[in-house]
Amino acid sequence: MWGVFSSDLLKIKRKLILFLIVLGPLGVIGLEAVNFGLRYNYLTKLYASDLWSGLLNNVQQLSVVVMLLGIAIITSLMATIEHQTNAWKQVLALPISRTEVYTAKFLFNGLLLFSSCILLAFGSVILGIALGFGTDIPYTDLLKITFFPFLAALPFLAVQIWLAVTFKNQSIALTFGIVYALFSSYTRNAPNWLPLKWPLMMNYFSVITGVVTGLIVLTITLVDFAKRDVN
Repeated sequence: MWGVFSSDLLKIKRKLILFLIVLGPLGVIGLEAVNFGLRYNYLTKLYASDLWSGLLNNVQQLSVVVMLLGIAIITSLMATIEHQTNAWKQVLALPISRTEVYTAKFLFNGLLLFSSCILLAFGSVILGIALGFGTDIPYTDLLKITFFPFLAALPFLAVQIWLAVTFKNQSIALTFGIVYALFSSYTRNAPNWLPLKWPLMMNYFSVITGVVTGLIVLTITLVDFAKRDVN
């Protein structure tokens, strides 16, 4: 499995992928900086009772859509490298099982997105301090808004990897990912059982349900990949 990790790491060097990993959280923090900069007096009065919570809630609302878009784009870019270079036969020729190859792909993509979440956490802290909200940072809330949505979105990561690997034409995977990412912002009043709402809920129910469902979807798609003739 480490061989697949090493191979993927080499493939993304000098590629757009690493730039996007940084661009996602940087874009969210940048937009919130503009938002609070232009409406500083209004927003600080609105969130006067808890400035940090107000900031983090705004970051979370925007970051969920960006993260779902990132899942679709990153997984498709990773798969495109394999499809365009016809590298699947080389990857599957490695002395490891197809199960390990697919699992490594899932973990590698997950690691890239997790790194983006870490950057979002650091960026949120820097922004809050720069806005004069003090250093009494609510770290529990900070961890929730940066990592809970990612864990709750694991089913979508599993689906997007399967789509990107299965279909050489990445427009299918990208269209699917972009549509549900944009639609996610309208699911706040939807029933809690709707998977697209889980990244927005930011609670332990959404995390546990997301992780369990993600593992189930991963298992199903892994079985399909093991039987599929990938070129």
